[in-house]
Amino acid sequence: MHTRYFICLALALFGLMSCNQAQKGVTEQEALNQATGPFIGLDGDTLQKVEKTDKEWKAELSEQAYYVLRQAGTERAFTGNFWNNKKKGVYICAGCGLPLFSSATKFESGTGWPSFWEPIRKENILEVVDKAYGMTRTEVRCARCGGHQGHVFDDGPKPTGLRYCINSVALDFVEGSDKP
Repeated sequence: MHTRYFICLALALFGLMSCNQAQKGVTEQEALNQATGPFIGLDGDTLQKVEKTDKEWKAELSEQAYYVLRQAGTERAFTGNFWNNKKKGVYICAGCGLPLFSSATKFESGTGWPSFWEPIRKENILEVVDKAYGMTRTEVRCARCGGHQGHVFDDGPKPTGLRYCINSVALDFVEGSDKP
């Protein structure tokens, strides 16, 4: 470690490059991964990206799950396995198993899709601007595999006022504790 520091210091003094330039093109997360391995969340789960080919996703997912998770589709309201699930547990991404939502934050929205007022951890989801169909919405994706989950709206209950409207087919359910 000290050797790397002194080399960077010497190069910076000579005006050849700085330590930051030596890492050019590498994100902070990539640099952390190289140094210590994948990011491990507080619950012991990794957020290291899952990357698969289209062929691999098609082989692993049902036709409907592929349509929703990989093509940002939507299942019909009131048809999914979890819209009316009242059991205690954790909802995980059907693509990679990352814990996304807890039954403790699930509520009945009347929309026909599972609805939650907050994710288990904010870093487990990605929020992306979606301008499809002539409207602007916020798409929700799994942070690990990028799978489309649904959308988040600002018409939910307290304490957050948010409604994460999620496709059942994008989720699996682990019954038991409502904490990961």
